[in-house]
Amino acid sequence: MRRDAERSENLPEAGPLAPPHADPDLAGSPLSYTMPRALLLLCLLVLASGCDDGLAKPSARDVDARVSDATERLNASEAGRLVLASIDAHGGLEAWYAGGPLRFRYAYTRLDSVGMPSAEPPLDTRQTVDAWAARATHTLAADSTVRFGWTGTQAWAMPSPEALPTDARFWSLTPYYFVGMPFVLADPGVNLEMAEPLALDSTTTLEQVYVTFDAGTGDAPDDYYYLLLDPETKRVAGVRYVVSYGPFNPDGGHTPETIMLYDGAQTVGGITLQEGFRSFLWDGTGAGTPKARGTLTEFEFAPEVTNADFAAPPEATVLPDLDA
Repeated sequence: MRRDAERSENLPEAGPLAPPHADPDLAGSPLSYTMPRALLLLCLLVLASGCDDGLAKPSARDVDARVSDATERLNASEAGRLVLASIDAHGGLEAWYAGGPLRFRYAYTRLDSVGMPSAEPPLDTRQTVDAWAARATHTLAADSTVRFGWTGTQAWAMPSPEALPTDARFWSLTPYYFVGMPFVLADPGVNLEMAEPLALDSTTTLEQVYVTFDAGTGDAPDDYYYLLLDPETKRVAGVRYVVSYGPFNPDGGHTPETIMLYDGAQTVGGITLQEGFRSFLWDGTGAGTPKARGTLTEFEFAPEVTNADFAAPPEATVLPDLDA
């Protein structure tokens, strides 16, 4: 369920990997001739090597540029304006990007038809996710030697893909996509349409935005979502969705529709996210058979994380591309 195809190939030109730049206002000034020779040599060596602090956190200038672009795009439609209102209700795009990578623990427990935990192992991992460039690393909560992730171009696993309780490529960014609602809907390649309000019961009616994706956006461009919003607060109440990821649907099409309802709220660094969720098979009018439940804990921003932290470890197995 990756959605990084557009973002990872179109990062701002002056991103966090860009080398330092000289101040054009000082070019040719007397100051440029009075720098001690040793310091000048050191600066030249740094510039020649292209070194910077290596942080994954984007610069304020790049955040401003992306927020401006997303705001203009969202303001162009009624559905986009509603999503933007929801983003603002959750803390705003600027705070979302400026905080740097996210850390959180996401525990996903599959349920049987009567709502009890199934025999399948839970998907419980501690994750570090780069919302700016769609990269992620996971460490299994029960065994820190089991890790996997997405570098932006490749999925990897250690000690082996067989040791994982899930598909590394699929799961690397899937939890983040649900955690990151509604912020992730500001990405390029996302199409938004107004849908009819959803009456879940006699007392709960939610606003809905229908979400589709441009061809080539991530691994599952045929996914669709309905973003469910509280009509008063504009905060996310849940999502309806299908999964069209090829390895799960070898004959084409997608999985049956699921409705995921969000529970609770927690605010860190000005950003408000869910505390947990309950998901059910969609029965055409509301929540049907129980499917899963889960929690989002240990949420924090991690501005100290570097680009190197998202690389595949040397001992990891790099997984083949889907079309390999």
